[in-house]
Amino acid sequence: MPSSDKISTVPSLLRNVVESIHSPESTFLVHKKADQWENISFKTTLENADAVSAFFLDKGITKGDRMGLMIENGADYIFYDQGIQQINTVNVSIYPTLSEHEVEYIINDSGMKAILVGNTFLFKKILKIANNCRQLQYIIPAFPEYGKVPLPAGLKAEIISFEEVLQTGKRKFAHFSQEITNIRNAIKTSDISSLIYTSGTTGTPKGVMLSHNNFVENVKVCLDQMKVIEKNDVFLSFLPLSHVFERTGTYHVCCMAGCTMAFAQSLELLAKNMAEVRPTVMNCVPRLLERIHDKAFKSGTADGGMKAKIFLWAMETGKNYRQKLEAGKTPGLLLSTEKMIAEKLVFSKIKEKTGGRLKFLISGGAALPKNVGEFFGNLGIKVCEGFGLTETSPVMTFSEADRQVYGTVGRVIPGIEVGIQNIETKEIINIQTHDTFDENFECPEGEIIVRGHCVMQGYFNKPAETAEAIDKDDWFHTGDIGRFYKGYLQITDRLKNMIVNAYGKNVYPTPVENIYLKSLKIEQIFLIGDKREYLTAIIIPNREGMQEKFGMPNEFFDAPEVFITDPEIIEWISQDIKLFSKELAKFERIKNFMVKRNPFSMEEGEITPTMKIKRKVVEKKYAESITEMYTASVEAD
Repeated sequence: MPSSDKISTVPSLLRNVVESIHSPESTFLVHKKADQWENISFKTTLENADAVSAFFLDKGITKGDRMGLMIENGADYIFYDQGIQQINTVNVSIYPTLSEHEVEYIINDSGMKAILVGNTFLFKKILKIANNCRQLQYIIPAFPEYGKVPLPAGLKAEIISFEEVLQTGKRKFAHFSQEITNIRNAIKTSDISSLIYTSGTTGTPKGVMLSHNNFVENVKVCLDQMKVIEKNDVFLSFLPLSHVFERTGTYHVCCMAGCTMAFAQSLELLAKNMAEVRPTVMNCVPRLLERIHDKAFKSGTADGGMKAKIFLWAMETGKNYRQKLEAGKTPGLLLSTEKMIAEKLVFSKIKEKTGGRLKFLISGGAALPKNVGEFFGNLGIKVCEGFGLTETSPVMTFSEADRQVYGTVGRVIPGIEVGIQNIETKEIINIQTHDTFDENFECPEGEIIVRGHCVMQGYFNKPAETAEAIDKDDWFHTGDIGRFYKGYLQITDRLKNMIVNAYGKNVYPTPVENIYLKSLKIEQIFLIGDKREYLTAIIIPNREGMQEKFGMPNEFFDAPEVFITDPEIIEWISQDIKLFSKELAKFERIKNFMVKRNPFSMEEGEITPTMKIKRKVVEKKYAESITEMYTASVEAD
């Protein structure tokens, strides 16, 4: 990792690379254009950023103005962000999947002056609400077909293509060059770099104010934890840059360490892009890793016979080899030879699908099931986990490169304190820092609280909500439940997700759901049981597996009935429910379930952009069916 003494603001990250790490002509960004991968240098990136800065200074944009982005990941996001950051304006990134109502709220709440828009669909969405957005002055389409979209009558905001922004800015740069430099050098670490709106699982989205210091200190300590990241690493970016995890974990890390940042074309093309780009590092979410795990097991065992035996033998060999290393022992000659054979026959074929160069994966956004982490460890691909929230920039804890404790999210990062607070008494059970780390330390669970450089400045224009989240002793209350285990933080669940059954037993849904998600027949599961005598669930089956088993056509999933009632399908899933229930306490086991025809979706308002199920929304939406399910269970008894 390069010296970072002079790095204190987001714009200084990239500037440091061309001064201290790479030549300006070296490749920074890689994206696909007209079916060809195109390299973009640090020099080109900075020139385009300067053009963006000059354009907006010419338009009268000043320090602290909020500047929007509603665009998929790509080079244009980076050019625009770098341009607005260095003139000390604020990045307000909006999830492209949000509804018109939510987008309008964010634009107005932030007082946004301009917005970069990525495609025709998003452009039309903005045009519909533009005249309701009081301070919006510029709509900037970043795609050539925008001229084909009819504009509404009386549109108040000015339409300027991003190409025109860049060309105009380049012509005016000489005039504004010194001013841009002066503003960039005068940015304070406490100045707001970005407003990131929470996904709103429990109410109206809130704009999280993150400063330059929040971001820069977070990426510094992450790189300090991950000393294996090198300047020649290639990251493949597919998680949205509108989310703080990808912003810090890929974009800002690449800016500081000088890594190359390649952009996947889409989630659907991710597997193809991985094979083409051959990344060495990727940020990902647990669901992606679960799918790789599920497909590998299905492919390895589906035909039975010798192929399945070899696959299962290889997995057991990888497990034995991994456990030896984790115990600090050197694998013997026989085990090492078996590992080489397993690598050649099985592991190398799975790794080829990721491009074959992955050093490690970084998993965040949700808890990674223990068995999935172990699977990748058996292959020899390390999965590093971290924990944090939008409000914590985001990282609070991170796995050390040389130590893995599956089912945990790592060690407290330097410079902050993480506490565990009793939910009922509010007594702080324990406080841990990076320096107090003890690999044998354990403590009871409670709410996770944090204070230090990672904590946000507050919620934009919401002092009451800020005071509720950050107490008088500067502790930020995460709303997550956890404990320390073997020195690492372990997440139990969200405080607001906790189910208290009719007998007063506390059930945290996530670990229970993760047990059932071991089934290759289950794609999603939603646990129900608050104030009820027992647990039930809504289950979304693995569509591919179900079609393979029962041969139903695609039209089956277009039927108007929300839930599947076919007894053969119910029994097929029930077999795995019974199997995995054995791993749970009796009060944690599912007694009845419904099979939902299609996954929970953002379009239906059932999940957030970060793929978290909106518990209250789902329970209210399917209340009648849930009641019938409980009634049926009682009658069956």
